Amino acid sequence: MPSPSNPYRVNVRDLMHRSGEMREKQLTFDVPEQLGAAALIVPEATELELDLRLEGLHDGILVSGDVRTTAFGECVRCLDPVVVPVEVEFQELFAYSQDEAYDYLVHDDHVDCEPVVRDAVVLSLPFQPVCREDCPGLDPETGEGLADTGPREPCEVIDPRWAVLEGLALENDDKG
Repeated sequence: MPSPSNPYRVNVRDLMHRSGEMREKQLTFDVPEQLGAAALIVPEATELELDLRLEGLHDGILVSGDVRTTAFGECVRCLDPVVVPVEVEFQELFAYSQDEAYDYLVHDDHVDCEPVVRDAVVLSLPFQPVCREDCPGLDPETGEGLADTGPREPCEVIDPRWAVLEGLALENDDKG
């Protein structure tokens, strides 16, 4: 049963020091705090599904998991909203005793999967999300979405340092 204050915390008392024992657990809860901080995030209160396989080993509890949730953000090319389904797997050993070889420990007959889930989800998010692979982005002159405006002729860009000469060329055409 997950702790009400920490839904990632799972009781493993029945598996402790029982090598070869295994239990599966499914958890569904709203994320208590935002995951990620870049172009895509899993906002607080977004539903997260966690399928766990807990195995008792000699050194600790091996936790394997499948995480499913949804990330939200903006396309880095056109700034349209982007919704990305997240499905990621992880596996981590929670040791019974402190050792440099292990990053996580079993505390008070519980494993806290929050840092493992957070790392797995955040590392799986695309660094530069796009609304679609062929998103043309924004028009550099008008700022409009190029997907909305359709194809157009590119404007001839005149270097402002030569703009004065444009007037001279027109005067010579009129005299000739």
